[in-house]
Amino acid sequence: MATYKNVFQYPFSVAEQVPFEMKGHWREQYFHNDHPIVLELGCGKGEYTVGLAKLFPHVNFIGVDIKGARMWTGATQALKENLPNVAFLRTNIEIIDRFFDAGEVQEIWLTFSDPQMKNPRKRLTSTFFMERYRRFLVDGGIVHLKTDSNFLFTYTMRMVEKNNLPVLFTTDDLYHTGGIDSETQRILIIQTYYESQWIERGLNIRYLKFRLPHGNPLEESEEEIPLDPYRSYKRTTRSPLTTRK
Repeated sequence: MATYKNVFQYPFSVAEQVPFEMKGHWREQYFHNDHPIVLELGCGKGEYTVGLAKLFPHVNFIGVDIKGARMWTGATQALKENLPNVAFLRTNIEIIDRFFDAGEVQEIWLTFSDPQMKNPRKRLTSTFFMERYRRFLVDGGIVHLKTDSNFLFTYTMRMVEKNNLPVLFTTDDLYHTGGIDSETQRILIIQTYYESQWIERGLNIRYLKFRLPHGNPLEESEEEIPLDPYRSYKRTTRSPLTTRK
C-alpha cells in the first residue's frame, strides 16, 4: 500500500518520529473540497468506509485501522472505483488525535469494534477514547455505534446516560425495528463481513447514535455488565476503567 495515493501509513513507531503535516488540512490537501469529514475507526477491510462513500458522494470518509492487510481490500476497491472522497489512515487509534485538528471531523463510525470485555481502556467507546475524539470532533459531533455485542452496546449506553449525552437513535434489533429515518435506512444496505456472520448466527444487530458535546470530563459508569456468552471465554465481568482489588 506504500504506492497507494489514498493510504497514509503512520503506525505508532513512525508517528513518534515523523509529524503528520496534513493535520488540520485534510480538506484542502487531500480531498480538495470543504465537505464534512467522517471517520470509521477500526475499519477492518473498509467495507463501511467505501459503502458510505458511495452513498454520500458529498461527504469525505476516512477509514482508520492498524491492520494493513485488511485495509488493503477497501483501499484497493476505492482506487479501482475512482472514489475521490475516500482515504485510509493506517495507525493506532490510541493516537488518533495526532492526525486531526480541533473541529476537523463531523462524525465517527464504530462498526463491530472488539468489545474488549477484559481490557476497558481499549474499548473504543470508553471515556479514555471519547476524550480523544473530543479533541478533533466538532462540538456536538455525532458518534455511531453498530455492534453485535450486547456487552459493548450496554456499556456504551451506560456511559452515555452517566454523562447525559444526547441520544439521537437507539435500537437493540436494527433490522427488525420501526421508526428508522430515511438516511439510516439507506445505510442498512451496507454490511461488513463480520456483520453478515453474526446475522447468519441469529444475533441481533444493535445501533446507537449520539452526540458528543465538549465540556466537563466524562465519567465512567460503575455498573456491572453481563458478558457476551459467545465471547466470554471465562473472562471477568468488570466493565469500568478502574480495576478492583
